[in-house]
Amino acid sequence: MGKPVTRGVHHVGLSVTDLDASCSFFCELLGWEKVGGNSAYPAVFVSDGSVMVTLWQAKQPPTAKPFDKNNNVGLHHLAIRVTDLDTLDTIYQKLAAAENVDIEFAPEPLREGPTIHMMCYEPGGIRIELIVPA
Repeated sequence: MGKPVTRGVHHVGLSVTDLDASCSFFCELLGWEKVGGNSAYPAVFVSDGSVMVTLWQAKQPPTAKPFDKNNNVGLHHLAIRVTDLDTLDTIYQKLAAAENVDIEFAPEPLREGPTIHMMCYEPGGIRIELIVPA
């Protein structure tokens, strides 16, 4: 097989039910920066300096259907790399204390380890994995 003709992910676009709450999840809880937006769409662009996520406001939030990871084709989860275990623990504590974040499971080994990860749902219901690779 030849060399890949692509070079990494430029951005990931996520439809959310509450643009402000999802933006706060990334910026206030994870420390990302708002790097742009489009009020006509509406959308907000957030970045951690390595990846950009576009948050798009669903047109009809009350009737928007949440993704079912077991029965739908689409984004199963977004995995975000964390630098070390202390940082992952700090993030976990912040997320656990947040009112609109659901924790699926606390930091634990992935399979037998040594990689450690956790899963949560941001305010719009998108499944987020935070992972410290081995």
